[in-house]
Amino acid sequence: MEFQENSKPIYLQIVDRICALIMDGTYLPGGRIPSVRDYAMSLQVNPNTVMRSYEYLSREKVVFNKRGIGFFICEDAKPNVERLNRETFFNGEIQQMFQRISQLRIPPSQLAELYEKYLAENNQ
Repeated sequence: MEFQENSKPIYLQIVDRICALIMDGTYLPGGRIPSVRDYAMSLQVNPNTVMRSYEYLSREKVVFNKRGIGFFICEDAKPNVERLNRETFFNGEIQQMFQRISQLRIPPSQLAELYEKYLAENNQ
C-alpha cells in the first residue's frame, strides 16, 4: 500500500483501505483480518499505527476484537462503513467542494443539471 504524503494521517489511510476491502467483499462479515503485527509488517509501518486503525474501526463498529484471537469484521460492517464514509464526505470533502463552487460562482441549478447528466450517463 502506498501512502499519500501531506494528506490524511497514515492510520486513517489504513482505515480507508480496510473499509474499501470490506465494501468490495474481500473482507466478509465474521471474517478475520490480519493481526496487528502481520499487517504492520506488510505495510512497513509501526504496529502502533495499525493498532490505532483497528481501535478506530472498533469504535465505529466495523471490526471487533476477540481477546487473544484477533480482530474480525462485524456482521453489520458494510452499513457502518457507508455511514462512516458519508460522515467523512459531509464533514470534509463536500465542504471543500462547496467552497470551490462558491468561489467559481456556480449556480445550484447548473450543479443539479450536471449531476442529473452524470446519473443518466452512468445508469444510476
